[in-house]
Amino acid sequence: MASPLRHFFIALSKSPQLQSVIVGFPVSRQAARRFVAGERLEDAIDAIRAINAAGMAATLDFLGEHVDSETEARVNADEYIRALHAIHQAGLDANISIKLTAMGLAVDDEFCYQNVRRIVEAAADLGNFVRIDMEDSPVTDRTIAIYERLRDDFANTGLVLQAYLYRTEGDVRRLMEAGRGHFRLCKGAYDEPPEVAWQEKADVDSNLVKLMTLMLDSRGAYPGVYPALASHDHMIINWTKAYAYTHNISPDRFEFQMLYGIRRDLQQQLADQGYRMRVYIPYGTRWYPYYMRRLAERPANVVFFARAMFGN
Repeated sequence: MASPLRHFFIALSKSPQLQSVIVGFPVSRQAARRFVAGERLEDAIDAIRAINAAGMAATLDFLGEHVDSETEARVNADEYIRALHAIHQAGLDANISIKLTAMGLAVDDEFCYQNVRRIVEAAADLGNFVRIDMEDSPVTDRTIAIYERLRDDFANTGLVLQAYLYRTEGDVRRLMEAGRGHFRLCKGAYDEPPEVAWQEKADVDSNLVKLMTLMLDSRGAYPGVYPALASHDHMIINWTKAYAYTHNISPDRFEFQMLYGIRRDLQQQLADQGYRMRVYIPYGTRWYPYYMRRLAERPANVVFFARAMFGN
């Protein structure tokens, strides 16, 4: 069952009052640096450079979500375009990942689509790739609809799907059949009700394995399918490695993805073993909701935060 601690920190991630308190402490900003590359694009570029030097690729995320003005959404898009050019100029192996609620989804779906489209166009011009992040279930249908519209004109786009949602298997099958099967598959980081999502870890894990199997086995029928397993769970990672080996699935047909600052040892191990390993690197001043969700995911992260805030 989802722990009370998880519910607690996810609730805190939505609290503007606590956000104003936490972000005001220099020590909390320093603690967040474990999971966030920094507040400036230059910090993120330095982090990508280090990740590349270790034999891994990166995905860059400019933090910010749930904006409700066109002006702020355009500023967010402008920053992503600036990041794409910085990646290109530095010759780095990195793409970008965007949340639609940071692109104006709360303003209007058509505005959001047009705002994201100019990012995707810029990425295509630079030979790069854009991942559309998945957020909580109230915006799942709208997120998928915008992704599908983008894929009508651009092949350089992919989508995140969440294994804890009951609906995800149907989404995977339909998108693969439509030739839109470039996926990042994760467990899911939001606090979803039992009406739409599994609550038990064992059920979520079981569905994640089922979906990853479906994606790996579908490459023959749907050649464009490319799954990325976004997990720090060594048991699921080991299962994926074993399944690929026993079914003659080469390591270039999928990749592993992990978050910046989490399981660095395992990230390096996978890269050294010849697997495609991509690290999700967030940056920006609006790190609070992201950081709270990281605390919700693992008790060890909470211990780290407490030590940083209150000392050993």
